[in-house]
Amino acid sequence: MPERILTNGQLEATLDTNDEWITSRTGIERRHLSAPHQAASDLGLGAARVALARSALEPDDIDCYVVATVTPDYAFPATAAIIASALGAHEKAAFDMEIGCSGFVYGLGVVSALIRSGVHKRIMIIGTETLSKITNYEDRSTAILFGDGAGAVIVERAAENSFLGADFGSDGSKPDMLFLPTGGSRRPIDAVALAERATFIEMQGRETFKHAVTKMVESATVALRQANLGVDDVALMIPHQANKRIIDAAAKQLGIPSDKVFVNIQNYGNTSAASIPIALSEAYEQNLVKDGDIVVFVAFGAGLSWGAIAWRWNGVPPFQSGAV
Repeated sequence: MPERILTNGQLEATLDTNDEWITSRTGIERRHLSAPHQAASDLGLGAARVALARSALEPDDIDCYVVATVTPDYAFPATAAIIASALGAHEKAAFDMEIGCSGFVYGLGVVSALIRSGVHKRIMIIGTETLSKITNYEDRSTAILFGDGAGAVIVERAAENSFLGADFGSDGSKPDMLFLPTGGSRRPIDAVALAERATFIEMQGRETFKHAVTKMVESATVALRQANLGVDDVALMIPHQANKRIIDAAAKQLGIPSDKVFVNIQNYGNTSAASIPIALSEAYEQNLVKDGDIVVFVAFGAGLSWGAIAWRWNGVPPFQSGAV
């Protein structure tokens, strides 16, 4: 996480809002913001180094690097290639995925398929975002939501399968429900866009909320069904951290008790593709995932997109206090 912190109290000074209003509607209390010189690759590089250290692996032990982000360093080259080179990996495969807040779940599905097909033995997937750089801090509806951060995991071939079931979906018919209106080929950034302040995230909050709950519930249900599992088999659900009310509503409809749902949105806000790997890292550090546990990852994001994976936590040693 970047060092700079923006609290609800600080937002009160510039927006027509207050801590109670933000917390009650989103569950967010603070968020981390990148420094002006920090890009997505800088945050992702830090997470990647921790993942390598905890796995006792070297950069060249990773066959492929995948980055999920909507705030890449550049339109091209791939941020994944930049991180791999910064780590010292030599000519390894690397590519980015841009599917919004669902990026990590989609990415986990893709890297699992690459491993199961025999193309690669070991892959690192990194979710990294600098959403503060595309957030309008004069817009109360979005300024309170987003934060910056990165998380990384390493997935490798094993004797026992961990990828048990999955579901992915999208609906691009109404991109303006949650999108960045400029910066692409549809509308490049120009003087008019800058004058209109059209270079920031725009969101239809109420509609997004309704779709998020519905699709997260449907997707998690399909993933569990595909794995021949029920909600009683789930040891922990790690949802995308978009809004505490969305998480609570989805868990309630699924029938998963709150003590089996990991939530850390209060500390980080919505970090898009980084939110699930950040949450997984903290769950691991708190020894909340044990060998053989069934973990459900579920997300909803821009696109619109959604996805869920039922995963067996397998072969990862318990977190030791004092580890990197």
